Amino acid sequence: MKTVVVMPTYNEAENLVQIVAELMTLELDGLEILIIDDSSPDGTGQLADELAAQYSDRIHVIHRESKMGLGTAYITGFHYALEVGADYVVQMDADFSHSPSYLPRFLEKMTECDVIIGSRYVPDGGVDRQWSPWRRFLSWGGNVYARLITGLRIHDVTGGFRCFRRQALLDLDLERIRSEGYAFQIEVACACQNQGLRLCEIPIYFEDRSMGLSKMSSWIILEAMWRVWQMRWRYR
Repeated sequence: MKTVVVMPTYNEAENLVQIVAELMTLELDGLEILIIDDSSPDGTGQLADELAAQYSDRIHVIHRESKMGLGTAYITGFHYALEVGADYVVQMDADFSHSPSYLPRFLEKMTECDVIIGSRYVPDGGVDRQWSPWRRFLSWGGNVYARLITGLRIHDVTGGFRCFRRQALLDLDLERIRSEGYAFQIEVACACQNQGLRLCEIPIYFEDRSMGLSKMSSWIILEAMWRVWQMRWRYR
């Protein structure tokens, strides 16, 4: 079985080598990594090419000319993974907020589900202990808000650590999904639920990055707040 991990990067030079090394130590048969770099000025793209040369049959790189956004990076990665015959497609961050150690459990659970969601908001899940009360409230409240507006039945609608069956992605109209950031994660979840796919949540501990800079911005939050109203009508 082939599993392709789709990993968008922008200025992740401090994390990329280590996250790839940890993925490689999992010893999962058929595991490949696709790095999609948006012309990072810190040399992330060059590091990705060096890793691809070292693991020529397991690491692949797509370079994009500018910072084009998380959503379009994942859509590009999904198409690539399907074209190379992936049975399972994983999306995850490169900054260790999504621990590679969860992947074996994700893949074991795929016998029962179409989509696995690494969830911070189910029993045994959690967020970084150093988060401020305000940040905890913002994350938790954003999930509650999005669930109320869209009718999503999962608990972690903005989480970006997910695994898809091949057929699940084929069933989605990927070109219809135009959101970015948190809104992208919400919209994909809406599309999956609308298709009647089996969505399963597995508890994860979300640890904040220790190196590099966060990509979070007020625009990402605002986009998610107003786009959920569009999703309410598009995915009824």
